[in-house]
Amino acid sequence: MRPAILNPLFATATTLTGVGPRIAQAIAKIAGEKVVDLCWHLPIGMIDRRFAPKVADAPPGAVATLTVQVLEHMPPRIPRLPYRVLCSDDTAEIELVFFHAKGDYLQKTLPTGQERIISGKVEHYQGRIQMTHPDLIAGPEEADDVIGVEPVYPLTAGLNPRPLRRAIKGALERAPELEEWQDAAWIEKQGWRDWRDSLLAAHGIESEQDLDPSAPARARLAYDELLADQLALAMVRASQRKRSGRAISGDGVLTEKAIAALPFTLTPSQIEALSEIAADMASPLRMLRMLQGDVGSGKTVVAFLAIVKAVEAGAQGAIMAPTEVLARQHFATIEPLANAIGLRTALLTGRDKGKARTEIINGLISGDIQIAVGTHALFQDDVAFHDLALAVIDEQHRFGVHQRLMLTSKGQAADMLVMTATPIPRTLMLCAYSDLDSSRLTDKPAGRKPVETRVLPLSRIEDVVNRLESAISGGARIFWVCPLVDESEALDLAAATDRHSALDRRFPGRIGLVHGKMRAAEKDRAMAAFSAGETDILVATTVIEVGVDVPEATVMVVEHAERFGLAQLHQLRGRVGRGEKASSCLLLYAPPLTQTAEARLKILRETEDGFRIAEEDLRLRGAGELLGTRQSGLPSYRLADLAAHQELMMAARDDVRLILDRDPELKSKRGQALRVLLYLFEKDSLVPTLRSG
Repeated sequence: MRPAILNPLFATATTLTGVGPRIAQAIAKIAGEKVVDLCWHLPIGMIDRRFAPKVADAPPGAVATLTVQVLEHMPPRIPRLPYRVLCSDDTAEIELVFFHAKGDYLQKTLPTGQERIISGKVEHYQGRIQMTHPDLIAGPEEADDVIGVEPVYPLTAGLNPRPLRRAIKGALERAPELEEWQDAAWIEKQGWRDWRDSLLAAHGIESEQDLDPSAPARARLAYDELLADQLALAMVRASQRKRSGRAISGDGVLTEKAIAALPFTLTPSQIEALSEIAADMASPLRMLRMLQGDVGSGKTVVAFLAIVKAVEAGAQGAIMAPTEVLARQHFATIEPLANAIGLRTALLTGRDKGKARTEIINGLISGDIQIAVGTHALFQDDVAFHDLALAVIDEQHRFGVHQRLMLTSKGQAADMLVMTATPIPRTLMLCAYSDLDSSRLTDKPAGRKPVETRVLPLSRIEDVVNRLESAISGGARIFWVCPLVDESEALDLAAATDRHSALDRRFPGRIGLVHGKMRAAEKDRAMAAFSAGETDILVATTVIEVGVDVPEATVMVVEHAERFGLAQLHQLRGRVGRGEKASSCLLLYAPPLTQTAEARLKILRETEDGFRIAEEDLRLRGAGELLGTRQSGLPSYRLADLAAHQELMMAARDDVRLILDRDPELKSKRGQALRVLLYLFEKDSLVPTLRSG
């Protein structure tokens, strides 16, 4: 039960004065549906309307707030000319100028003979003082509200600044006084005020400094959010740790045979990761481990060998991937290795129907199939296992926590190993995935050559195409990736299909195309043709970012590279350099580059170390976009900025450790306040894990 004191904040925004269904819809899009969402919608800028001179003293170019009398309306004789309204105070006259104006609206807003407050940029034109399209027109009774600093909030289509500011003001009036959940000595040391005062101060900005993430009010609110998040994660972790697991260990014979069957030697970090996984599996507690490995570092082999451990103990293992392309690729890697040591493997995707699907499910139920590889299809209701002991989830940020749990629930106290090819910076690892232990694969398999990375302006695209011609005649295969354009699937498609047509004219019949709108079978056909060398160039959107393995591909061209995140570009580059031949990555950009885009491309030229790239990506862009705009596994913070608040993040972790050591059930006075904090930041689904008290 949410504490009653918070109920006004969790009402819908339509309960606020002046918020009808249309405005509520726009607010929901930019902030959220509840009143509390408006509290978290902080200003991103400010307009200072405190300069309130007399009309005669208002200098040209300044934003001034003037109190004037409306003298006369002067509609234009010709419609394309501006509508003018003459006003004055006791020092001078000023003309308000409106283009494409509605006369009746202006008559109502600026009634002749009435006093009005106007604010905007003052101009001097042919000896007359003017203001074109004032930003603000208000009655004298609103003087206290409008003569001051006006916060600027993020907006969306159909939402104007004034109704949004009114709604936020109404939301802030509902913010209650709450018992302090932060440590008293810590608050004093930071010089912070209480929660409600900090919230009001974060919206009631006085200067540009108040917009900085390190400003006291913002830092306090960020810490509250981080504290709630870390406390919730620690509680989930503690409750999962309490759930009994099972000790899984075999005699090592199958594992030895599997390692001997590998066509390469394991790297030092693969050996280390395997020993950490084996120790977790042998323990009676449930394994929750993340395996981080850069593109091409050999995660699939580690996952396979971990599953062999489970099979040695008489159980089964499963690998779940977010896409069919990736699932098929894991299967292609694992099946020959499993066959070599006499294990049976099956691939299950949404495409499997009828008799074939029934056979696979029966094989899993009977235990004849020891290893399952698949997509979301693996956790459908009718899929059951004889004895699932290890669930491996790949590219785990593409799955929600509940989806991870749905797969492990198919087994009795199954261990979980989650994998990602997106290197995660340490800070982010601590905040987003602190419910997981972590292993890192830091070295590349033997024989991998570095990829030469070059950055070129788009104006040189013809040179690139000419260069591809000679590369193709030398047997090269090429990926050509088109950008995300304004998050619009239609435009993505146009970009990829246009490029496909242009290249097809140059190399008739040798160009493939893959994009997100294609059916799975079409995508597979295009990928297979490229893998087999029937096509030389594969034009694609970012569907190929993860898990496409064509060792013969030696050139990666990324068009409009400035539109991609660093981690995304690093992932794409990792699609080449997987075979024996030297490979190159050409990043084409449209000038002028922003400072961030320039820094991004510079880092890619300097290093192939995914972990360094990830740290840099966090620094340049903040956590929100770190895994690419369409990926969703990161906690989305409303108030905290992980790049700016790293120290607060670490302090929150330490604080949580102390809290749960002293008061694991949150029963103390501070514990009760912390429960309210969990509800405030909507972590309440975790509160039932505590006994009431």
